[in-house]
Amino acid sequence: MNTRLQEKYKKEIVKTLKDKFKYKNDLEIPKLEKVVINMGVGEAVKDSKKIEAALNELAAITGQKPVITKSKKANASFKLREGMPIGVKVTLRKNKMYEFVDRFVNIALPRVRDFRGVNTKSFDGKGNYALGLKEQYVFPEIEYDNVDSVRGMDIIFVTSAKSDKEARELLNGFDFPFNQ
Repeated sequence: MNTRLQEKYKKEIVKTLKDKFKYKNDLEIPKLEKVVINMGVGEAVKDSKKIEAALNELAAITGQKPVITKSKKANASFKLREGMPIGVKVTLRKNKMYEFVDRFVNIALPRVRDFRGVNTKSFDGKGNYALGLKEQYVFPEIEYDNVDSVRGMDIIFVTSAKSDKEARELLNGFDFPFNQ
C-alpha cells in the first residue's frame, strides 16, 4: 500500500522534474532513497540508562527499532572506551521513509521554536540533504512528561540526484519549507 507522499511523487513530482531537467529516461529522475536519523547520547558514558531512553524515543518517532552505535576509539579525556554505546540510529526506507518525511514536514517542522525554514546550504554536493534538530519534543509521539533530558538528532535525506539543484527541486516537491 502506497502512502500519500508516494502517490504525490508518482503523479506530480516525477512529471515536474522530468519537464524541468529534460530527462530522457524515467530512471534518471531523482528519488528519495533513504532517511537516516542519528541521535548522539554523550551522557551514556556516565549513565547507561540514557541509551535505553534514547532507544525508546527514537523507536516511537520512527516506528522502527534503532541500532545502538558504539565508539570506535577510546578517548581518555571523555572517559570513553572502545566499544561503549554512544548513540542510536535508524535507517528508514520505502513506506516508513515516506510516512516519516510526511510527518516531519507537516507536523514536526511547524512545531520547531522560532522556525523560519530549513537552510538551503545543507546539501553535501552530491544531492543529499542533512539537518539537525535541537530537541525531540517537536514530534507528537514524544510525551513531554516522560522525557528525562533534551536530545537533538541529525536527519539525513539521501537522494539519487546527481546535483544539489536536482535534490533541492525534489525536496521542494515534498513541500520542504526552504528559507530563501
